[in-house]
Amino acid sequence: MNQRYRGITLAVVGACFWGASGTAVEFLFSNTNVDTSWLVGLRLIFSGILLMLYACYKYWDKVKAMFHDKKAVIMLILFAFLGMGSSQLSYFVAVKYSNAPTATVIQFLAPVFIIIYSSIRSKMLPRRIDLISIFVAVGGTFILATGGRFDQLALSPMACLWGLIAAISEAINTVMPGSLFKKYGTIPVVGTAMLMAGIAFLPNYFTQPMPKLTPVDISVIVYIIIGGTLLAYTMYLSSVQYIDPSTVGMLGAFEPLIATILSVTLLHADFGPMDMFGGFLIIVATFMQLVPTKDMVKNE
Repeated sequence: MNQRYRGITLAVVGACFWGASGTAVEFLFSNTNVDTSWLVGLRLIFSGILLMLYACYKYWDKVKAMFHDKKAVIMLILFAFLGMGSSQLSYFVAVKYSNAPTATVIQFLAPVFIIIYSSIRSKMLPRRIDLISIFVAVGGTFILATGGRFDQLALSPMACLWGLIAAISEAINTVMPGSLFKKYGTIPVVGTAMLMAGIAFLPNYFTQPMPKLTPVDISVIVYIIIGGTLLAYTMYLSSVQYIDPSTVGMLGAFEPLIATILSVTLLHADFGPMDMFGGFLIIVATFMQLVPTKDMVKNE
């Protein structure tokens, strides 16, 4: 298989696994008494263990060097709780208060927060295309939250709040571990961060009763851990080896697409034309940030 096609396939399938996991989470919240923190902790712990086993098998030298680097360990801890754990928990809560398509689309606001952070850090104004994309993204969020009406909220305040927290956490997920990825690789860093964040949820399993689960519920949880986390992360991150990150970012749009299709068709989620239009604007805003400017072309 051509390397470019391999990269595109990995990115698309990884994004689809992520999108389907959002629908799986929505199914569990609608049909079981599963607690949010219980499910997030389970996902992080088991996915973290599996990724770490793979990392120790294939990247043992990098794993060993990473844990001997005090600065790297401190950065890992911050990434685990401010990025990985926070993004997982806030996204699941956002799904609980809304639905998988809405939570996934709002999380796509992460690039907007990255632009704002980069501008503050560099003390430079964003590019014109970035400012336009922020305006488009805010407009899409407004339509998604209000249904296009000024006199009401289509989403609950809690859904909006947790969706925005998920977007900010996802921005941290993208920016914070960059230097760690370059030095120690994505799989060791992601696996360690997942396991660290998951350990913080361990007290829940001693204080909360075990939820009543059917075989179908258990199979959905297994999918969330294996397909929606382990395979999704490894495939999506591996795609960067074959295609450039900007293309990977664009293909990430399959995540909200799949979440919407599955939630609307299988779970009959309320996601009408105005919601789709608002989500479309947010995704378009993400693509706009990938447009090269004259300055970028000159630098090349």
